[in-house]
Amino acid sequence: MRNLSLMTDLYEFSMANGFQRDLPETKATFDVFFRNVPDDGSFVITAGLQQVIEALQNFHFSDEDLDYFKQLGIWDDKFLDYLANLKLTCQIKAIPEGTPVFPREPLLTVTGPIAQAQLLETIILNILNHQSLIATKARRLTYAANGRPIMEFGARRAQGPDSAIYGTRAAIIGGAKSTSNVLAAKKFNIPAAGTMAHSWIEAFPDELTAFRKWAERYPDNSALLVDTYDVLNSGVPNAITVFKELREAGHEPVGIRIDSGDVTALSLQARKMLDDAGFPKAKITISNALDERIITSLLQQGAPIDNFGIGEKLITSASAPVLSGVYKLAAIDQEGKTYPKIKVSASREKITIPGKKQVYRLYHKGTNQAFADLIASDNEDISSLSDISVFNSNPSSVNHKYHLTRFDAKSLLKKVDLTDDAPLSLQAIQSDSQNKLDELPRATQRLINPDNYPVYMTETLNQIQADLLNEKTADID
Repeated sequence: MRNLSLMTDLYEFSMANGFQRDLPETKATFDVFFRNVPDDGSFVITAGLQQVIEALQNFHFSDEDLDYFKQLGIWDDKFLDYLANLKLTCQIKAIPEGTPVFPREPLLTVTGPIAQAQLLETIILNILNHQSLIATKARRLTYAANGRPIMEFGARRAQGPDSAIYGTRAAIIGGAKSTSNVLAAKKFNIPAAGTMAHSWIEAFPDELTAFRKWAERYPDNSALLVDTYDVLNSGVPNAITVFKELREAGHEPVGIRIDSGDVTALSLQARKMLDDAGFPKAKITISNALDERIITSLLQQGAPIDNFGIGEKLITSASAPVLSGVYKLAAIDQEGKTYPKIKVSASREKITIPGKKQVYRLYHKGTNQAFADLIASDNEDISSLSDISVFNSNPSSVNHKYHLTRFDAKSLLKKVDLTDDAPLSLQAIQSDSQNKLDELPRATQRLINPDNYPVYMTETLNQIQADLLNEKTADID
């Protein structure tokens, strides 16, 4: 397991040094949340918690790290001794991976000595921002595919090996069924998938010979790439010839892949040719810079596509390449008392929700149909209530009071056991994610102009925020 403790920003160490000197007995609670959803969607799929756990399990500073710190000449020996002997005592709460979450909801909280908690900011954001971004893009692609499998093909276009490996992991959480990335497939027990490249076809004297050689080597895995020269006049006819030969030898072909051209027209004609030749079960896979918009258009045009191989648009979330999750101080504990903290800004959307919190998903009474989320103070037990007064959590919205009745509430933030070495399988996380998606209103899941899903905060939390805003405004005046 790699030690990523130095994978942070310099000022985190400088602040930790000051906190350790000036606030040595202070504990802090930090929230991780985002304000905006990529691609104008309504929610994000959380991912990356397991890698956060692994990073924190191995959080320490080696002799080599300490030697490097000495070379920097920024901090004295007292702080370096503190780092040398540091043992994390922070407590983590998080919303489970695969859960759809909404703006301003804390999807992870850190509580512990303020110097320690500050040091964790960069690595936690790095992991959660990346994997949640890719899981969210995969969810959008899966939604567009409408039940047809998505294969993740993006390793060669990812921003480095780690992005390829953990992007694949996130893509599976978001709904992808397989990957071409062999290392990720092995590491996470993911189905590996793939056909061939054009170089295989070009390396032989002609296309038919190339197909026959492939079928000879892989008689039960013959998915043939048919667009190297001419899909309809060469590729599909040659594939059918080889498919007939395979069937005569007792094997059934897998299908064809099209990687270029007018995919709708080509797939419609290829489907007819395959059916007429007696291969109605031969699948048609397409690839080539696909995204949810293109997939939706293809299916609306009636393209008979069975699988989608998606590379760069998935592994980089090319249309929205950043999830701007933040790590903000929510409360400090001093001398046995908790003090909520707030970030005030001239941009109202950047005003934070203060205090230690819990997030609840609210369901219509007696059903599994969610209708809103509720952010509460951590000492409010919402699960025992049947009616409550709430306010919109978005500081840019009108501060209107709502009254909710006849609901069931489930808490989302769960304590994380940093000693747990038996993580859930990706398949289990993916299945749970789909179940949680099924709980949301369908209109919030659509790709274009999704309905707003309300995220409220309790009257208690709203009052804490208002009091702190008034206090800070008075200080400025």
